[in-house]
Amino acid sequence: MGSAPRRSFAADRLAKAALRPPKIARRRRHATFAAAGALSGRATVAPWHRLRLDPDFGEERDLWERGFRLIAGVDEVGRGCLAGPVVVGAVILPLGWKPHGLRDSKMLKPEDRERLAEEIVGTAVSWSVAAVEPAVIDRINILQATLLAVGLASARLPVRPDALLLDGTLHRTDITVHQRVVIDGDRLCASIAAASIVAKVFRDRLMVDLDSRYPGYDLASNKGYAAPEHRAGLRALGTAPVHRLSFSSCADVEQTTLWEAVGPGLAPDVAGELEGLNPQDDLEAVGALEADDRAGPLDKGRVSRR
Repeated sequence: MGSAPRRSFAADRLAKAALRPPKIARRRRHATFAAAGALSGRATVAPWHRLRLDPDFGEERDLWERGFRLIAGVDEVGRGCLAGPVVVGAVILPLGWKPHGLRDSKMLKPEDRERLAEEIVGTAVSWSVAAVEPAVIDRINILQATLLAVGLASARLPVRPDALLLDGTLHRTDITVHQRVVIDGDRLCASIAAASIVAKVFRDRLMVDLDSRYPGYDLASNKGYAAPEHRAGLRALGTAPVHRLSFSSCADVEQTTLWEAVGPGLAPDVAGELEGLNPQDDLEAVGALEADDRAGPLDKGRVSRR
């Protein structure tokens, strides 16, 4: 009798696979993207936003059709930091214009943010930046300080806006201008993305300046966030005047008198220093300014602090 034909190795594998119980489908993790500004280096994209990484003018056009003409995007940076001010930017873009590569500031490399910020302040209909310092944050809490900065940035726009597009939870009930809150607006809305870039560039340059005045915390690199180097500096040196003592990571650290001779931990007061400069020059001048005792009102189109 002849032997039965021998099955191939591939056929054996297919037969065994058919006998195995079906695998339970695993839930896919959310997609992520490289984000130079995020602590982990990556940020999560919500499923309903995966096709909208580039902000557009959808919200602005909807308001335009309702009769609003001067629409300002508003966004904050530095809300979760341990040191430095919380900063809010407000920008009114010409409808339909946006610089090439405009995205959420957290998704951009520093050099790209610098380039975009220069284009935005040079072309925008109007823009402003407002900052609330750590002492005020400790006194009224970070939420109220952020809302205060929103009001200051909106009110200091040289051109009064008809409507505000606000990122996340920045809505203020005491502002009579029409407001619309856009969740993840810095990733979806062109005006909000522009405001986030202008505010981010201003704050980053300010933190570099503060790092030279309060070395040991690596503020130039971590921008005041709770990075390991920053925490190590807190343990070794204690808190500096630029730290938010109401935050738990700083409240648990012993306060020292090491920085008393340096002076108060305030941001450089640029309201008076920027008088006479063009808006295109404002961002260039911020990093080189020294603090002084003058505290004049904000001039139109200028950067200021509170």
